[in-house]
Amino acid sequence: MAFRDVNARRHIGLQQLSALASTGRTFLGPVKSHKFIVDEITKQSTLICSAVRLLESLDLTSAVGQLLNESIQAQKKEFRTGMSTLLFLVGAWSSAVVECLQQNVPVPAIVSVMSEGLNSCCERVQCLQIPTHDVKKELCSNRVRPKASESKTGQAGRDALTNPWDLLCFQRDISATEEVIPINSCSHQGDDCNFNKLLVSPLAGFGSVASFVKAAGDKSSPALSGSAVTASSCITRKLTHSRHFSTLGKGPSAGQQGSFQGHLSGPPADVCGCCGLGPLAVALSHGNQSSVKLLQSIAAYQQERAEGGGNSQINIEEIVTCCVLGLPESYSCVSPGFVTLVSPEQASVIKHFADKPLRVLLMDGDLTEGYRHLGFNRPPNVRTILEHPSPQGRAGDAWLSRTLDILMSFQVNLVLVKGNVCKDLMERCTASRILVVGCVARDVLRAFGAATGARAVTYLSQLNAASVGSGAWAELWKSRDGRAVDLGELLPARISAGGIALLTAVLTTALPCKAQLLEDQFWTLLYRLHHALKDGKVFPGGGAVELLCLTHIQALAEQPGRPGSDRAVRELPSPWLAEYKPIVLQALASGWRRYLAVLLRNTARAGSELEAGASVDRHLRKAAACGSPSAYILEEFRRGGVLGSGSEPFPEQVTGLRVCDNVSAKTEAWRRALDLVLLVLQTDAEIITGPRGHQILNSPVSSEFMFL
Repeated sequence: MAFRDVNARRHIGLQQLSALASTGRTFLGPVKSHKFIVDEITKQSTLICSAVRLLESLDLTSAVGQLLNESIQAQKKEFRTGMSTLLFLVGAWSSAVVECLQQNVPVPAIVSVMSEGLNSCCERVQCLQIPTHDVKKELCSNRVRPKASESKTGQAGRDALTNPWDLLCFQRDISATEEVIPINSCSHQGDDCNFNKLLVSPLAGFGSVASFVKAAGDKSSPALSGSAVTASSCITRKLTHSRHFSTLGKGPSAGQQGSFQGHLSGPPADVCGCCGLGPLAVALSHGNQSSVKLLQSIAAYQQERAEGGGNSQINIEEIVTCCVLGLPESYSCVSPGFVTLVSPEQASVIKHFADKPLRVLLMDGDLTEGYRHLGFNRPPNVRTILEHPSPQGRAGDAWLSRTLDILMSFQVNLVLVKGNVCKDLMERCTASRILVVGCVARDVLRAFGAATGARAVTYLSQLNAASVGSGAWAELWKSRDGRAVDLGELLPARISAGGIALLTAVLTTALPCKAQLLEDQFWTLLYRLHHALKDGKVFPGGGAVELLCLTHIQALAEQPGRPGSDRAVRELPSPWLAEYKPIVLQALASGWRRYLAVLLRNTARAGSELEAGASVDRHLRKAAACGSPSAYILEEFRRGGVLGSGSEPFPEQVTGLRVCDNVSAKTEAWRRALDLVLLVLQTDAEIITGPRGHQILNSPVSSEFMFL
């Protein structure tokens, strides 16, 4: 038997990793380049900007591709962010390891030194962590800090004109007049209508004052208006002459704040976010302001439900999304209740039930004849034989009739099903004016169960009077101008109940290829904020943490001795370790260097990767000259960006934005990337058995094999 460690000159697995990962290099950084994915069968195109969507569209039949996809999916399942970083570092470190192999560095040295080097980096960057309650100070109070060689007035003025957001930080004790806005009330009882009373309370999440009144006789659901906003002071100066901010709450933009039916329009004026979750959400948005506005509405609603308890957390289990095509993106909003797409026939049923309470049935499974719950075991040694088998693809008439009779006997009007619904049963229920909605998330079922008293059942045979809930209602979803949306094949409908703790982020777009992108961006921001609040700290973004890792690894490479206390490293002879340690650490550092160079290139701060590499080298020299790289990096971050020199143009959508990243998601992405590379490095081997061994023994390539 012959064994070949697919040799250093052509290590197939690492080369495949590098090739696959290179396809997602444009997704790195806050300014991303999108890609179009075209379906070869339907010829439809989809706009993506996510490593997950990219790998879903690639042919990953190889073992290496499957391992990469599993690593990306694991990162998504746990954090929903950091996938692009993971994908890029997998490619960068794969190439770096191949270079080490070409220099005849032993595999144990690569594994030990790289693992210890990354562990050392994770410990070193802890000094850059910013507590979430200090994000306001880090992002806002230092925005207009003048340089030593410039006057305070001139520098502050230039900063403000460059970025209108900074003007908010000049405001001091700005308090808009508390204004009462007529809001259409809701005819349905419950928590939705808690908004239809006069409330003047500062929303702790985004520092806004929301006012509500009840208009008798109107049947729309509540609206949250952000016309009246209280912004706290950032610094002691106050800007009084500004074409951007004269008095908040006045001007055309304030006058155009309409009363939208069934929507929550978040307070848009606190873009700087000088209160509560505002600065954190803006920093984690990476320039995605549309999702920030939706997040403002969600935070305001949930905090108002908590009766001013001061809870700054966001409950993700109470949030779902619905993509509506055919409307501009500016129509995106947050609606209380459950918004979903229904057929025109189902829409006619909804119109029939207008203003009528509905009896609700919740199904925790599929509503089909052959469905069996998970873990169900059929009786052994039993065969079921049908004398008159039903036509293929159609349910039996007896089951359909029996199911419909059960629903009608309990006077069920609304059925929410977690899984799939039999097509024939759907048609019969629609004809009998029973609204059936399939593929409903478990969190939605839980919310309706709590609001209506319904108990989820797995089979209709379990249904009884106590399982049916009441108090739900349904209506066609209306856009911000109050008109029902007619999109032809599918129409958006809104289902809700009194006191339901459920919000739907309705994402609208006129481009079908962009629907998935908007949904991914919304969930990414939502989970970034969730994990930031859970960790209680964030990292400064824009390459700050990676730059510190690069400086730290280079310092380790120049020092004699071992990078850590790994047992395998300790057992290696000192001369052997001294020979390979700098090579391996420089290979690890090359991954950070490539990361920073591509980050600069993607954000248009450098015209080429060569120019970006020169910029990274300048920052390395400045950090070394400073004596404390972490202090230098934090100061550069507070002055407006780590990798910028102050003169390069930055994309308009993130001008002056202080980007932050999640701590646990970023470090875990690093570890997963290196673990995958080292796994492929150690397992990418070829074992040949049989008569081919004798042929290899006598061939010129016999030196590449180890015969066992």
